[in-house]
Amino acid sequence: MNRLAAGPGLTSAEAAVRLAGDGPNVVAAPPRRGVAGRVTRQLADPMIVLLLAGAVVTAALGDLPDTVIILLVVSVNTVIGVVQEVRADRAIAALNQMAAPVARVLRDGRDQLVPAAELVRGDYVRLEAGDVVPADLRLAETQQAAFDESSLTGESVAVHRSVAETAGAGTVLVAGRAAGTVLRTGTASALGRISELVARTRPGPTPLQRRIAALGRILGVSAVLVSALVFALGLLAGQPLVRMAITAVSLVVAAVPESLPAVVTLALALGARRMARTKAIPRRLHAVETLGSVTVIASDKTGTLTENRMTVQQAVTPDGARYTVTGSGYDPAGEVCRAGGGVTGAELRELARGGALCNDASLLAPDGDRAGWAAAGDPMEAALLTFAARCGLDADAERAAAARVAERPFDQAGRRMHTVHRLPSGEHLVVCKGAPESLLDPVTDAALLAAATDLAADGLRVLATATATVPGLPDLDALPALRPAGLVGIGDPLRDTAADTAAAFERCGVRLVLITGDHPRTATAIGRELGILSAGAMAPEGRVWARVQPEQKLDIIADLQQRGEVVAMTGDGVNDAPALRRADIGVAMGSGTEVARQAAELVLVDDNLGTVAAAIGEGRRVYDNIRRFLRYALSGGLAELVVMLAGPLLGMPLALLPAQLLWINLLTHGVPGVAIGAEPAESDVLDRPPRSPQESVLGGGLLRSVITGAGLLAATTLVAGVVAHRAGLPWQSVMFLVLGLAQLGVALAVRAAPAPGTARNTSLLAAVALCALLQVAGVLFGPLRALLGTEPLTATTMLACVGAATLPGLLLRLRRAGGSVRETPSREAE
Repeated sequence: MNRLAAGPGLTSAEAAVRLAGDGPNVVAAPPRRGVAGRVTRQLADPMIVLLLAGAVVTAALGDLPDTVIILLVVSVNTVIGVVQEVRADRAIAALNQMAAPVARVLRDGRDQLVPAAELVRGDYVRLEAGDVVPADLRLAETQQAAFDESSLTGESVAVHRSVAETAGAGTVLVAGRAAGTVLRTGTASALGRISELVARTRPGPTPLQRRIAALGRILGVSAVLVSALVFALGLLAGQPLVRMAITAVSLVVAAVPESLPAVVTLALALGARRMARTKAIPRRLHAVETLGSVTVIASDKTGTLTENRMTVQQAVTPDGARYTVTGSGYDPAGEVCRAGGGVTGAELRELARGGALCNDASLLAPDGDRAGWAAAGDPMEAALLTFAARCGLDADAERAAAARVAERPFDQAGRRMHTVHRLPSGEHLVVCKGAPESLLDPVTDAALLAAATDLAADGLRVLATATATVPGLPDLDALPALRPAGLVGIGDPLRDTAADTAAAFERCGVRLVLITGDHPRTATAIGRELGILSAGAMAPEGRVWARVQPEQKLDIIADLQQRGEVVAMTGDGVNDAPALRRADIGVAMGSGTEVARQAAELVLVDDNLGTVAAAIGEGRRVYDNIRRFLRYALSGGLAELVVMLAGPLLGMPLALLPAQLLWINLLTHGVPGVAIGAEPAESDVLDRPPRSPQESVLGGGLLRSVITGAGLLAATTLVAGVVAHRAGLPWQSVMFLVLGLAQLGVALAVRAAPAPGTARNTSLLAAVALCALLQVAGVLFGPLRALLGTEPLTATTMLACVGAATLPGLLLRLRRAGGSVRETPSREAE
């Protein structure tokens, strides 16, 4: 190891003083967007531009009431958009707080984990492979340290750094180990100088948003064409030119669901917030929609399906003795019992000593921030330290008595790690740990290899240790023959919910695939325990992949994607980052490396894969609610077009006045539409196959449902208008009341059918009730009648209108209850 003389680090008091003077170690925050900027972005939306154009036309024609109503529609939609943007920013801020990185520093003479934001100049920081450099460091220790500096330079090739060189904030230690003193923090660091550009980079529209934007353009063009036809028919029927021009503009505005983009984004943001409450944090909104179509989850084992609390459960020494180790987690308290009774031998202590010396981890005792013992460093190495303590050894004392003078870090190719230690006698102890097949001789160590096979069959991860004592400092490229010190079987027990999680995935049509670097027998045992392998199956069944190198994960994911699967990949290490990016959606563990979290689109704060099952249900819920809104909004818009087009053919030259159209549009597309996005999940949301990613947003029977709903709305409104016209009643006011109330009835008809006991969406009921009152007020309240051009109706006529308005929603609900149409998309629907 290359090393410079380094001080003992800072004291907590010194760090506090510097933190107060220099400020927190955070890069420049994203520029705050004021109200004016948020409003401007909302007004730039093409749908809103169409509304504003309509307001200009009506104002130029001197139609003040319609201009006021159009501007009111614009105001409502702008408020919705601004509110959802503020909520999204708050969600991002909450994510940053929850996923705040920590740094391993030397303070008060001991290693501590502190939030990276609390680093100050002079702190001594230790780094391991996968760590993001938290501040600009002057390196004081390096061991084959290679840094990915692409975030600063754009150069993809890792750069090797030596002592006295600087490691820039934001770079990633991809190999080896390093430590150094903090030189610059926050905006003064290398990362701070480019943070403003990074902060301004915002994700583009999601695939779903692009599809809906395209749908909006098609609807807009269609509405313009139909409105032009209505305009022509009105002129032929003798209606004034100005009135028909205003009517055409109003019809375009009313027929196109201009609130659709805001509702979609809001639904995604609300879904992200609900996911966050279940400890699944989407780093990008489109992760919410992607989860709904996932067909395969490629999961690693440690920390995902298991508790990530590695413990040595069994040990075998070269004399054939076997030991069982008890204890919980990383707590040093525990016992080591020899099989068949008897006392523990010196060989067991030698095995434990080797595991403690060839080790870069440390144990953190409980304190104010931790309720129990924790690991700083690799969990398996921490388990070896706990094992040594349970064997009666003091790891710190052993390390002090045998100082490390050379090392070769663990590498995937050789699957082993070497360290060299100077003994008090002047001799040197070589310690090697790694996979049994890489350390043991198949002939002379056959008994230990057989024992390793037995341990692996029990689902344990097996490590072998070998040592040698030599007089002088050995050459790591020409090591002496090593003598086996024994085996340890390290277990990371499955979470209590792991098997249930795998069953839940199977039930919702998502296949769980286990990808691990473990021994095939270990992986097979875990697969059987999860229930994803049958009793006699082995790993080649395709559900379990063992001894997988990091680069092979990319091949596995690519193969699954070529078969048409939508793949979610879980990971927590720096080597998982390429696979996380290659997958359709990367899922990182909250306790994993920062580089893994940066590469992922979903972060599991609790490291529990079962959270993904809930998140998949939430993703499907969001997509279902978007389709539910489309069914509701498009049915109403299409019905308005049909009513305006068919009215003149039935003796009603102008079925609805422009102000009346706009009022209906304001009430039906605003608050109720947003409330639909909060509907609970369907009872079968996790009992049906995932949707096909190739499916149109109007696929799966939705277009047919829209046409059916529009037909019922239009027919009911036209019949009510014809009856009122023949009876000499204010037929225009009747059609206005029936169409508005009937659309609100459809909002109730498309409600979700949640599982029993699920809380209902009371906000939709409240929204419909409020808008229904406002709709009725349009024919009862004098000032509104003057604004909308309606006439008063008798109580009997109003009751008849209310009764007629309930028919479309009632028929749609009965049709759905009869099971004649599937309202949720399936993977088979194209």
